[in-house]
Amino acid sequence: MTGAPHRHFDDELTQLKDRLLQMSAAVQEAVDRSVGAVLQRDREVAARVVAEDPAIDALETEIEETVTNLLALHQPMARDLRLLLASLKISNDLERVGDHAVNISVCAERLTDYRMIAPEPELIEMGRLAREMLAQSIDAFVRRDSESGRAVCRRDDQVDALHRSMFRILITHMAEDPHTIGAAMELFLVSRNLERVADLATNIAEDVVFLVEGKSIKHGAEMRAPKED
Repeated sequence: MTGAPHRHFDDELTQLKDRLLQMSAAVQEAVDRSVGAVLQRDREVAARVVAEDPAIDALETEIEETVTNLLALHQPMARDLRLLLASLKISNDLERVGDHAVNISVCAERLTDYRMIAPEPELIEMGRLAREMLAQSIDAFVRRDSESGRAVCRRDDQVDALHRSMFRILITHMAEDPHTIGAAMELFLVSRNLERVADLATNIAEDVVFLVEGKSIKHGAEMRAPKED
């Protein structure tokens, strides 16, 4: 591509990245609010997260249409092609994160009907880590920083460990006091959704490595690669 068509393509790419950043900001805010709604037992904030989810879905649709049009009209190659493919996958992952924020918010609404269980430090830490991983993965995409993407992937094990710890703690609560079963089950669902948010942040980080290096590190591919002598 040369001349005016190339400038038009670059402008479209810039707009695409802006939409991705807009979607990312909306999703991160949704996760932040949903976790806050759980910790504060705030039904109003939880309802707002649910009500705003269609706007996130609309951004995913817009990004998908933009990518499809750019692929059809410009037939990009190499890094531009990887950028479009990564953008498509990242927007899908962000939409799924938004869905998990909705799930957490629904749990927050139901938790208001149960007797209070003090939030476990593990849950608070899970929320912090999941949100940080999401923000770091998007920052890595913006800066095209594959090493930062790999750093996100390495943090996923911490969230998995906290999720397992939450499960054991909540089982203990339920065994000691059957009246806590309802609240404990809701908190377990919150923990499970946060664990999935971290997984999706990891997916985005893996896509950043693919974008920058043209190399897939999904499913532990990098760990399985033979070492050079």
